[in-house]
Amino acid sequence: MIFYLVIAIFLAIGIAVLFGSHYLVYFSVIHFFGITNIQTQDYMFAATIFLAVSFVLASVFAHIKENLFTRFFYFAAGLWMGFLANFVLATLAVWAVIAGGSFWGIAPNRPILATIFFTLAVAYSLWGMWNAMHPQLKEISVTIPGLPEMWKNKKIVQLSDVHIGHVHKNSFMKYIVEKINTVGPEMVVITGDLFDGMDGDLETPLQALDEIKTTKGIHFIFGNHENFLGQDFVHKALDKTKVKIMKDEVVDIDGLKLIGINYPEHGETRDAVAVIENLKKDYFGHPNILLYHAPVNIKKFKENGVNLQLSGHTHDTQIFPLSLISRIIFKGFSHGLFEMGDYTLYVSCGTGTWGPPMRTGNTPEIMVITLQ
Repeated sequence: MIFYLVIAIFLAIGIAVLFGSHYLVYFSVIHFFGITNIQTQDYMFAATIFLAVSFVLASVFAHIKENLFTRFFYFAAGLWMGFLANFVLATLAVWAVIAGGSFWGIAPNRPILATIFFTLAVAYSLWGMWNAMHPQLKEISVTIPGLPEMWKNKKIVQLSDVHIGHVHKNSFMKYIVEKINTVGPEMVVITGDLFDGMDGDLETPLQALDEIKTTKGIHFIFGNHENFLGQDFVHKALDKTKVKIMKDEVVDIDGLKLIGINYPEHGETRDAVAVIENLKKDYFGHPNILLYHAPVNIKKFKENGVNLQLSGHTHDTQIFPLSLISRIIFKGFSHGLFEMGDYTLYVSCGTGTWGPPMRTGNTPEIMVITLQ
């Protein structure tokens, strides 16, 4: 009962923020540009209501059927959400300048002022779109106690939150694979949300994974978006590739223990801490890496002898300034490298995007981790 109440409260807050943001931009544009024609205001209000519900509608249509219309609608509606965030920032900036001018007895030209800030918002959004489609290699070094000699100075690559679906398809995957192959990693790990949760042609972009050059394979664990497709669907899709799906297990790879724990399915009450405690006998006291989609249970995983935890999930919220909220939700562990004695956590901000195909809060990353 409490769980559903919390969900209802979050939904209510989300809807209020979504409609409030749209109304703020609508109201402000009318006042900035002196739009007094009632019919024009009515058209703008109708457009505002449609845009406010567009991403929800697009998501529903995309889950029901994949075709040219649903793909375009999903892309456009997601893109609008990114533009909206930047238009809200522009709107607040204009009101701040107007308020400052009023304090100093200056009346700025509102149409010119609004045009400048909204043009900057559009330019910022366009850069964010380009940025989202060009994930970059990012290198870090991590020390693992007792690491076997053959693993020292070897590189592994982490992908997370690629979100293959209606937006990220074959060309995006090929771009990622080309980047990975310039590194020559010993192993590649995918820490969940490889899929966006939309069906359709997933086989073509997945074929690119077989072009990755690695000696110790590609290892994958489920994230929350895999559950939108269904685990059977994901197994069927990945079984046609050389990707190994880990199933709450420990795999010994030349003396390095790789632990893979899958994200619980919707409605499942499985406890990741209980799972790792059950697996403890297979890795404890040996150098190890844990793959788990979300940066949670950090204290418990550390207590259970995990050396390196690789996670994603947060996206660091993609869009500035919402990334500040992500850092609060995940208690400061929304992105980056965190070292605590013999335990290290790396949280990827993600390789792809969900929702807006835009990144203004960070640069999407392909993590290159050198083991020491």
